[in-house]
Amino acid sequence: MRDLILATCLLALSACGSVLLRNPVPENMHLQTSVLDRQDLRIWGDEQQKLHPALDPAKADTLEENFGGLMHREHHYLAISGGGADGAYGAGVLLGWTETGTRPEFTMVTGVSTGALTAPFAFLGSAYDAQLKELYTTLDTSSIFDRRSIFRIIRSDSVVDSAPLARMLDKYITEEMVAEIGEQYRRGRGLNIGTTNLDAGRAVIWNIGRIAASGHPGAPKLIRQVLLASASIPGVFPPVYISVQGPDGKTYEEMHVDGGTTTQMFLYPTSVDMAELFKVFDVKGTPTAYLIRNSRLQPDYAPVQARAAQIAGRSVTSLIRTQGIGDAYRIAALAKRDGVKIQLTWITADAIKDPGEEVFDPEYMSGLFEYGYQRALNNSVWTEIDIYELVTVKEDDRP
Repeated sequence: MRDLILATCLLALSACGSVLLRNPVPENMHLQTSVLDRQDLRIWGDEQQKLHPALDPAKADTLEENFGGLMHREHHYLAISGGGADGAYGAGVLLGWTETGTRPEFTMVTGVSTGALTAPFAFLGSAYDAQLKELYTTLDTSSIFDRRSIFRIIRSDSVVDSAPLARMLDKYITEEMVAEIGEQYRRGRGLNIGTTNLDAGRAVIWNIGRIAASGHPGAPKLIRQVLLASASIPGVFPPVYISVQGPDGKTYEEMHVDGGTTTQMFLYPTSVDMAELFKVFDVKGTPTAYLIRNSRLQPDYAPVQARAAQIAGRSVTSLIRTQGIGDAYRIAALAKRDGVKIQLTWITADAIKDPGEEVFDPEYMSGLFEYGYQRALNNSVWTEIDIYELVTVKEDDRP
């Protein structure tokens, strides 16, 4: 991530350039917009969710029809964090998990940033393992972005051009894949992706399954836009401008960027009465949430050069690491309240450290992928965490 973070320091140059014209949502309308002619395809990440539809007494007679994939079975949730090239670790964990024969069908999958790119493959299961491995072991920096010249940076909304990543999403997130996601949503399973609405300064959680099942011809494009936005580091990558309709019938643009700007990973809204939901669904056993943290919990000591780029880069890295720990702590506290068991995995001290010369270096990513794969094969990947231990955990004490 060195070059990407270094690029942050170049953003000051953009103040000298011209401002790109756009059509943002007026402030008095931004809470009333619709996407694909619907208002139920996303929620604010910091908003208290209304009654879960399965708890609505009026829906009692249609539970099996609408939530058959959630009833009378064990529940397994998966949350995948951001981490850039370190997302190769989580991909390796998933494939190794498949090889053990113990990887469950996930009731719900959530993803942020690089985790958003992994999430659709994880959601649809081992049939997509080959594509997931290819995504994280064969691609390089040129497959993700093109560098802009200093003159283009001054006149642009970003330091690099993410067109290669957009083309990659066109290749992998096919209409057939979207149809499969929609089919699983109709069984009651959930796939949710986080972005940040930069105009509002708030997290947004997109219901990808509902979008896929909507039947709208624009659904595949919107899903690709959401995935691209979730992985777009603000200022470094271009923001994604998503067309929405205002209550006045006019079309506006929302500016969406990396979901990691507001949260590194998430599970479900705090307002949901999960205990009651478990009763309604007749959940078997203890629900389990698996958290894949594509990062290290413990910091590496590295003297920082007295240069603005190095200071800024180290600061951003530290912020992301500690934010991720805070998010895991929040999820663990929520799970403890609801009787959900938490299993956490992260990149430990013995993993490959040299990220290579490129931002997305195939050799480094392949090594990290293999590391995660072997940890899963050896059944040494998951650690059951307690909220009181999380912030003081020592890597030497963990597998």
